[in-house]
Amino acid sequence: MNELQLKVLDLLKEDARRDAELIATMLAVSTEEVKQTIAELEQDHVIVKYATVVNWSKIDDQKVTALIEVQITPERGRGFEGIAERIYLYPEVKSVYLMSGAYDLCVEVEGKNLKEVASFVSNKLSPIDAVLSTKTFFILKKYKQDGIIFEEHEGDHRLMVSP
Repeated sequence: MNELQLKVLDLLKEDARRDAELIATMLAVSTEEVKQTIAELEQDHVIVKYATVVNWSKIDDQKVTALIEVQITPERGRGFEGIAERIYLYPEVKSVYLMSGAYDLCVEVEGKNLKEVASFVSNKLSPIDAVLSTKTFFILKKYKQDGIIFEEHEGDHRLMVSP
C-alpha cells in the first residue's frame, strides 16, 4: 500500500462522494493518477463498497439495533471461521467481529422491533451447536457512527466570569 493509496482512502472514507478531480486537486496529483488508484483499490477489493451513513432516528424510530456477545466453541480445523460465516449469512446480521476478551464474536443485528431481534437470537443464533451463550444489548441511541456525530453539538454558552 503506497502513500497515495492511503491518502485517497482517507479522503473517500471521509466523504465517498468526492470525485477524482477534487481528490487530485486536494492531493496535488493528476486526475488520471487518482482514477487509476481508485480502480486498483476497487479491483483488489480494498474498496469494497461506497456507503451512506444514515441517521435512522430522524426517519424511522421503529428500527432496532442490537449488539450480541456470543461465546462459541471453535470448530476443529476451521476455528471461528465456519461459525462466523454461518452467522453472517443471516440477512438480519449487519456485522460480525471476532473479539478478544470474555466473548468470541460480537454480532450486530437489525430488526423492525425488539421482538424480531429476540426471535432471531432465540430461534436462529442460540440453537447453533457451537454457540455456548449469548448476551444481547439493544442500542437505545446512536451519538456517533463511523466518525460522524449525529447530534448537533451545542457550544458552551456560559458567561465569562472575571475576578
